[in-house]
Order: sequence, then structure tokens, then C-alpha cells
Amino acid sequence: MNKYPSIVDLQKKAHTRIPFVAKEYLETGTGQDHCLKRNTEAFQKIALNPSFLHGELNPILNTNVLGQSFNLPFGIAPIGLTGLMWPKAELYLAQSATEHNMPYCLSTVATRTPEELAPFIDDNGWYQLYTPRKEELTWSMLDSARDAGFKNLVITIDIPAPSKRERTKRAGMQMPPKLNPRFLWQAFKRPAWSWQTLKNGLPRLKTIESYSEFKSMMSVGAYVQNNIGGNLSWEYANKIKEYWQGPVILKGILNPKDAELAVKYGYDGIVVSNHGGRQFDGAPGTLDILPEIVSVVDSKCAILFDGGIRSGLDIAKALIMGADFALLGRAFMYSVCALGPLGPSHAINILAEELSNAMIQLGISDIHSLKSSKSQTIV
Repeated sequence: MNKYPSIVDLQKKAHTRIPFVAKEYLETGTGQDHCLKRNTEAFQKIALNPSFLHGELNPILNTNVLGQSFNLPFGIAPIGLTGLMWPKAELYLAQSATEHNMPYCLSTVATRTPEELAPFIDDNGWYQLYTPRKEELTWSMLDSARDAGFKNLVITIDIPAPSKRERTKRAGMQMPPKLNPRFLWQAFKRPAWSWQTLKNGLPRLKTIESYSEFKSMMSVGAYVQNNIGGNLSWEYANKIKEYWQGPVILKGILNPKDAELAVKYGYDGIVVSNHGGRQFDGAPGTLDILPEIVSVVDSKCAILFDGGIRSGLDIAKALIMGADFALLGRAFMYSVCALGPLGPSHAINILAEELSNAMIQLGISDIHSLKSSKSQTIV
């Protein structure tokens, strides 16, 4: 805690340990990164009014969401191409999530398969789906995730077209990564990353690879472009909801009309998210749009929140503004890149301590009271 007392400290350390192209992939938005900045700047605009003289407080951080009890009101968001940023990242994240009884959401384009993570997820595994254009591929992916023990399905809806992510292109990023002299030189300057990559192998999109006719990195990348995303509709999403045997969450809700339809069609939850600022530079910051969506949903389904969270105080603000639960992606990747297998638990402890401290400052003793305190706490 003394050496890396905050998520920002982990971020700085992570930048010294991963190749430049991996750093840009992790940190980039799209366009001019305006949406990315709106996510974090929105938290700075919210001030909370402390309340004192409540005696000794020991805040209780456990909460219930989607019919399940968790030790903390936050979990690990889905992250694509995780192994590029640090080998075995998915294993470290899944193990820590189970240890701390919090959700871990595996991405369709992660570098580990649901089967590989099955021994580590217990009841904490969520599976994020980028919808294939062919329905038979969708059903196969869902069967694999369900058979591996994943309980909740998260359908990402905000990729009707691919984003450009210009910074990653300038850095030389390709999906999957291309082993050219530029990339090899970047890797040479990051010996810890290179050593771990040599031991564990180059990152591969293993779930996608299992469906591709050819197994080369280039052909798998082409397969993603040709077969994943771009065709999701309410009709298709509803078919997926009916097929999955468990809670279904729509991730990428920014428009209140879409939130209203999600409630109408009976989805168990939504994630207010703009894909971490990576998909559409004209989108609003997630915290800015959250109150309007909360008003429309009116407690008829769970509202999860994603985007710009870098501290436990940010989590407190998201909950006060109406979210039921928070998801963090970059913060946990910083922790893995900085500290390897020790990183996720350290990040969890940082966030839990900061959240607890914020609640004490506000005179609040439990998460339910925090979520219902907006009128008393927002300045």
C-alpha cells in the first residue's frame, strides 16, 4: 500500500512494464479521445457533502445484484486481447474474483477460453458475447460458456461498426499482433513482459480460433472481421436471451429509449457503458447519462455502470447517482501489468479501502444506504 497506494500508481508502473503497442491498446479511445476524457472528467464534476458525528463506522460493502450476493459492489469488466497486455491475465483476474467473491466477466475476444477458466470461476463467472453473424456460432459459444460454469451472459450491443482507434494504428497494432521489427524492439525493451510471453506463448484469440478454419494469427483476425458483430438487432438479442439459461445483461446502453426497451423485453440488467470511450468519440460520458437512464428504468432491472472509474470514491459516486453495481476494466489490467498475479487482489483492496473511507466521510454504513443517499450527499 505504501509503494502503490492508488490505481494511478499501478497505472504508472504498468506503463513501464508493457510494450508501447500494448500500452496504447490499453489506454486508447477512438477519434480524438474526447469520449474517453468525458468518462473521467464526469467524476470530477460531482462533489459529495460529508456528514460527521456518527460515532464509529465500519461500512459493510456486500451487496446483492442479479439474484446473487457479492462481497463488494464492483466486479471485473470484460477486456479483449488480455494476453497482449500481460500473459495469463485472465487466470489471475478470475482467481482473484473468486477469492474475493466478486464477478469476473470473460470476453469473447480474450486470450483464454471458457473451458480454461472453468476451474477458477466458481459461481463468479460471467460471459461477454460479441454476437457472431451466424446464429449457429452463437449457440455453440453459449453452450461452451454455460458448460464451463458461467452463470450470467453479457451481450455487448455497442459495436454496429468497428471503431478506428487511431492511436493503436499509429502504434502499429494489428489484431492479432503482427511480429514485425517494430513490435520486437518494443518487446526487447520490456524484459519482464517478454520473459512471461516466451514462457506462455504469444497471445491468441483462442475462443475465436476454435471456430476458424485456419489457425494462423492473420486468418483468425480476418475471421473476427468477417464473422463477428455488426448485425445485432432486438430480434436477435431476444433469441439469445431465450436460449441462455440464466440472467442476461445488455452492455452498452446510453440511450434512454434503449434502456426502456431492455426493460420491456425483460432483460435482467443493463450496463451503462460507452465501451470505455473506445467505440464512438461523440458519445456522452457514462456518469453524465446515468441519471436519465436510472429515471427511465425505475428499478425494473439491475443497472450496472462502466466507464472512467479509477478509485473507490468513483465507485461511491456511481452508486449514489443510481447504479446498482460497478464494473472496472482498465483499473484491473493496470494491476496485472504492474504486479502480475499479486495485482488484482491489491487493486481490490485499494478500491475497497477507498470506498469504505468515502462512506465513513459521508456517515454511511452500508451499500444500500449509500445508493439511496443522493439527495443528502450530492452538492
